[in-house]
Amino acid sequence: MATTALQRTGSPYQRISPSASPRHRLASYRILSLSRFERDGFSLANGTDSGTEATEAASRAAIEEFEKDSVFAKFLVDDYNATQFASEALSSGSAAFPLEKLQEGIQLLEKQLRSEVFFRHDELLQQISSLKETESVLTVVRAGAESLQASTQRVRSEIAEPYKQIKAKSRQLASLHDTVELLRSVIRALKQLKKLQELMESSGAKADLAKAAQIYNDIETLRKEAEIAGVEVVDEEIPWLLEVGNQIRRDAMKGLESGMEALNQAEVGGILKVFYNMGELKSTIESLINRYKEMAVKSVSFALDMKAISASVGVSLGSGGIQRSGAPQGAGASKARESLWQRIGACMDQLHSIVVAAWHLQRVLSKKRDPISHIGFLDEVMQAGDPMLTEQVWEALVNSFGSQMKSAFTASSFVKEIFVMGYPKLLGLIDSLVERLFRDTDVKGVPPAIKAEAREQLIAALEPFQTAFLGKSLARLSDFVNSIFPTAARGSLPTQEHITRLVSHIYEELDATKSDKRLTLLVLHEVSKVLHLFAEKAECQTFTGLDIRQVTGPITPQQLKNFTLCLYLQDVHARISSMLVGLPTVAPEVLSASLGAVYGVASDCITPLFKAIVEKLESYILQIHDQSFASEDNVGDDCSKYMEEVQKLIVHFQSEFLSKLLPGSLSAAGPVAGQSIPASLARRMASRVLLFWVRHAAMVRPLSESGKLQLIHDISELELVVGQTLFPVEQLGSPYRALRAFRPLLFLKTSEFASNPLLQELPPSVILDHLYSRAPEELESPMRQSKLSPQQYSLWLDSQGEEQAWKGIKATLDEYAAKVKARGDKEFSPIYLLMLQLGTLLIEGGQA
Repeated sequence: MATTALQRTGSPYQRISPSASPRHRLASYRILSLSRFERDGFSLANGTDSGTEATEAASRAAIEEFEKDSVFAKFLVDDYNATQFASEALSSGSAAFPLEKLQEGIQLLEKQLRSEVFFRHDELLQQISSLKETESVLTVVRAGAESLQASTQRVRSEIAEPYKQIKAKSRQLASLHDTVELLRSVIRALKQLKKLQELMESSGAKADLAKAAQIYNDIETLRKEAEIAGVEVVDEEIPWLLEVGNQIRRDAMKGLESGMEALNQAEVGGILKVFYNMGELKSTIESLINRYKEMAVKSVSFALDMKAISASVGVSLGSGGIQRSGAPQGAGASKARESLWQRIGACMDQLHSIVVAAWHLQRVLSKKRDPISHIGFLDEVMQAGDPMLTEQVWEALVNSFGSQMKSAFTASSFVKEIFVMGYPKLLGLIDSLVERLFRDTDVKGVPPAIKAEAREQLIAALEPFQTAFLGKSLARLSDFVNSIFPTAARGSLPTQEHITRLVSHIYEELDATKSDKRLTLLVLHEVSKVLHLFAEKAECQTFTGLDIRQVTGPITPQQLKNFTLCLYLQDVHARISSMLVGLPTVAPEVLSASLGAVYGVASDCITPLFKAIVEKLESYILQIHDQSFASEDNVGDDCSKYMEEVQKLIVHFQSEFLSKLLPGSLSAAGPVAGQSIPASLARRMASRVLLFWVRHAAMVRPLSESGKLQLIHDISELELVVGQTLFPVEQLGSPYRALRAFRPLLFLKTSEFASNPLLQELPPSVILDHLYSRAPEELESPMRQSKLSPQQYSLWLDSQGEEQAWKGIKATLDEYAAKVKARGDKEFSPIYLLMLQLGTLLIEGGQA
């Protein structure tokens, strides 16, 4: 389209011949441009620089005009498509307008082109001159290149022949070298073959296997590295060589088996040297270890093969069982049981031999080294981080043992029954195996065959049998406990025979596991559950209510049954506790809670009775405050009326109740009887009575000399009745010492109180309460000041400590001092000052 437009406009470029030379065409362009520029009003007088600037400005303006114009802008894009433009122009309905725009653009472009040519005329001429010079230089270069090519052809023709000769000679030399090396390898191989033949022929069956293995390995190495296969003289000897190699291996393996069987280190070490020299040490050891693993697996499988056991004892098979074979029936069961245990014992012996053999092999490998490279044989066999040989064998053994034991537990009812009932025996075989392995591989400087956790690994494989064994043990004991308490009605008590049998059953369960401390502790946990159950059952049979608290009448049937149950529980507690002497040291801790439960129920059976009698005795002793001790009348030989009631009640309690709980003479109720629950409660009761009496005797106010003598007489009667009917007073400790110290305290001079050592045997509250009886009336005791009854004040003292009691006493002393000061008196009672001094000293001394 552009060409057609130029032809219509009559462009002067059509008059320039395309065949003219570049210089001629450029001159013609210049003439045409000059004439056109002069016609268009341009002049050269403006100078080249100004013309160039004008041209560049015109070019930029033209480009900007093109960019702004909607038609011309399409020609400036990179992906301009002429076909698309023509299609759009024709589809617009008026092609004249785009044609006119294109003609204007062509004119503008021609104008700019003429301007560029005109103003760059000198530069274009300079480029033409440079092109001419370049043509001349290229001519010279072309001539030099042709000369160089001719020289190269001449040199190639001169060196081609020598190169071919050198290449041929080099190939010939390489062939000669390879031939020489091959001949050397063949000669060396033949020499080694001859040496091996001489060695085998001269030594015969007693050939030096290590030396023969070294020679054999050298020959084999030559065959592989030198590639002498195909050499006839060597190939003829290969069958013989292979036969010799097999013979060396057979003899070495026999020697290795013999040395391993005898555990001979020297023999095993020599054979290992043979395999090392043959370069087959690692593969041989791996094969041997794998064989040990297979032997361990087969040993366990053979021991648990019920088909073989049934066939060996000549009985028929039932249904079920390991390998889906059943348990023997009838008379053959005992024989099958014995055969099973024999097989398990033989299995343990074989497993011991296998592990010891692997340990012995590992021990020898760790000692042997190559005399040249000093590389240890064990390092040659194993890589860094690999498990030791014994660990590999032991892991395979444990895995096989565990899987087959679990299979036997689920698949064979006969094996399950035998191993559950005889679990301690099975555990004993495991312990014996582990102990023997530790003992037989205990060599200084050498690790043992198994690790410390080996026993736990094997026992873990027996976990199903252990769980079932403990379950049956618990079931047996629980069933017996349930059988001796057949009904839920209260008072349905077991017999002494039942208690004896229960203790005997517990002893049998513990005795069956005494060889294994771990199993004993597990059984102890089951015994603990049974004792808890026994305590719960016994607690349900205990009578409660007001009937068991009556102490003034004869013993009731309910009380008697509680007494019986208490003695039974106490018997169980004592006899089970005595069993713990020979058991592991943690056994008391395991049974602590359950024995405590039994002891608690036994104590609860009779504790309400003892509480009731103590409360009754305290009510009688409180009558001391209803009796006057201020009279100066002569004291008779009889004790106080309240003390007569105390004596009668204590004697009645001993004859009706305590004698049923403490059979035998009271003189025997010493340290042994003192360990029993009734004796312990009787001791606490006696201690409470003595201390309670001392407390309230110290509160007696006013107290005359005759009253003091009456109290002394009451002390003698109380000591006598308590010592003869309740508990030996000499064994009561501090309560008895307090009673004995109160006797001289009554007649102690007030001035001697502060320095008397007897004060250390009495509670501070007792001493200070007694001093109120020596004080003036206006110095009131805390009981009188607080308007409490003796019983209320006694309960307050029981709930508070000595320090709180002193605070109450100190308050009365302060009130007394306030009264004295209010009257204007300057002197206080000596008792007041003594009580202040003693109170401070006694309380501080007690805290220290």
